[in-house]
Amino acid sequence: MTSHTTPAGPAAGPRAARRRLIRELLLVAGFFTVYKAGRMLSTDRTDEAFRNAAWIWDAERALHLPGEGAIQRLLHGEALVTTANGYYAYVHFPATALFLIWLYLRRPGHYLWTRRVLAVLTGAALVLHLAFPLAPPRMLTAAHLVDTGQVYGPTVYRAAPDEDTLANQFAAMPSLHFGWALMLAVGMIAATSSKTRSGAAPSRWRLLWLLHPLLTLLVIVGTANHYWADSVVAAVLLGVALLLVPRPRASGPDAGAVADIDIGIDNDGDAGGADSDPDGSERGLPRPEGPAVAVGAGR
Repeated sequence: MTSHTTPAGPAAGPRAARRRLIRELLLVAGFFTVYKAGRMLSTDRTDEAFRNAAWIWDAERALHLPGEGAIQRLLHGEALVTTANGYYAYVHFPATALFLIWLYLRRPGHYLWTRRVLAVLTGAALVLHLAFPLAPPRMLTAAHLVDTGQVYGPTVYRAAPDEDTLANQFAAMPSLHFGWALMLAVGMIAATSSKTRSGAAPSRWRLLWLLHPLLTLLVIVGTANHYWADSVVAAVLLGVALLLVPRPRASGPDAGAVADIDIGIDNDGDAGGADSDPDGSERGLPRPEGPAVAVGAGR
C-alpha cells in the first residue's frame, strides 16, 4: 500500500504563526502576573525591610562605595529631576517589551534564549524579594536622600507603602530595572553580532546598547529608588542566568541574522497570505526532514 502525500499547504503557515504568537503572549503575561502577585507577599514586613536597609547602607559605607547622594546631586534643576523620574516610571516596561517584540520578529532564536534568561532572572529576583525585604534609600532616614518621585513627580508609588496595593515598595533588591536593562543590552549586542542574510557586517555601533543600563543605573540611584548593591546583585543573578541558559546555536554564517516569523504580513509590510520557503517550511523555523508530509498528519 502506498500512502498518498502532498506538499505542506501554505495556509498552515499564518495559522501556526498566530498560534505561536498567542501562546507567547499568554506565557509572558502569565509569568509576569505570577511575579507581580508573588512580590506582594512581603508588603507587611516593614520592620524587617528597614533593618535590612540599615544593614545594606552600613555595608556599602564599609566597602567605601560612593554615596547614592553623590548621584542625586547631579540632578540639577527640576526639569532634569522630572526627566529622571519619568525614565524610571515609563521606560522600564515599554523598552523591555519592544526589545522582546523585535527579537521575536527578527531573531527568533535569540528571542527564546532571552525569554528564558529573563524568566530565570525574574524568578530568582522574586525569591530574593521574599527572603530579603528591603526598604529603598528614599525611605531611609540615615541616607538623607530626597524622594524625587514624591517631591517632583512623576511617580509610580504611593507616599505610604502600606497603602500601595499595586507595588511592593520593599522589593528593592535586586533591581530588575537594572537587570532587565542590562539583559536588553546583552541581548541586542548578541543578536546583532553576526552577519545578516544580505551579507552585511555586524553593526560597529552595537556596543552603544550598553548606554541603556548605564543610564538606568544612574536613574535608579539618583532618584533614591535603589542602592548600588541592588544593581550589583541584579548583575550577579543575570550572570548566573546566562551561565545556566544555553546560547542560541550557530548554524553558519547567517546565525543570528534576520529570521522572519510569519504572522500574516509579508516582508514588504503588506497583509498577505503565507510566507513560506519553497519546501513549505515557515521562515525562521527548521525545514522538515522530507519534502512532503502525509495527508492528515499533525504538524
